[in-house]
Amino acid sequence: MGKIFLLMGKSTSGKDTIYKELIKNEKLGLEKVVPYTTRPMRDGEEDGVQYFFKKENEYLDLRSQGKIIEERTYYTNYGEWRYFTVDDGQINLKNGNYLVIGTLESYCYIRDYFGKDNVEPLLIDVEAKLRLTRAMAREDKQEHPKYDEMCRRFLADEEDFSEDKIKAAGITKRFTNNAQIELCIDEITGYIAQKIG
Repeated sequence: MGKIFLLMGKSTSGKDTIYKELIKNEKLGLEKVVPYTTRPMRDGEEDGVQYFFKKENEYLDLRSQGKIIEERTYYTNYGEWRYFTVDDGQINLKNGNYLVIGTLESYCYIRDYFGKDNVEPLLIDVEAKLRLTRAMAREDKQEHPKYDEMCRRFLADEEDFSEDKIKAAGITKRFTNNAQIELCIDEITGYIAQKIG
C-alpha cells in the first residue's frame, strides 16, 4: 500500500521549489497530484501543471457530485478563491506513493479521507522575516503586483499554522533548514526514503 506525502507550510516557505525537486527524484518515484483552484492564473502558470484552474460553476458541479475530498476558501481582496482536492482518479494507493502540496487544514481532511497510516505530513517551518522577503520578491516579478493580498496571506498563515493547530493535527516533525533550501530538500528526501523503504 502506498503513501501520500503532504507537503505544507506557510506561503513562500519554499513548497513549490521543494515539490519540484522531490517529484524529479526518480529514486523516490513519487506521483504528482494536481490540486484545483478558482483563483486567477499567475504569470508563468499553466492549467493542469500547478493547478487545474476552474470557474466557480465548475467547482460547484464537482461539489454537487461529491467529488471534493477537501477544500479551503480564502476571502481575498479580489473575491473568494477556493483551493480543493478532487477524487478524480489521480490517487490510487495500490499503485504507488504520491506527493501533494497543501495546508494544515487540507492535511487533516486528506488524512481522515485516506487514513492516518497512509498520509505523512511534511511541515516546512520558515522564519517570518525570510518569508516576507521572499513574498516581496515574488510580487515584484508580477506584471500586476498584489501587495495587499500578499499581506493578507501572510497574516492568515500565522493563524492557519498556529502552534495550537499544529499540535491538534498531531504533527511533531518539522523541516527547518529552509534558509538553505538544498539542505531542506536533502532532509525531506531522506525522510521519505526511510518511510517508503
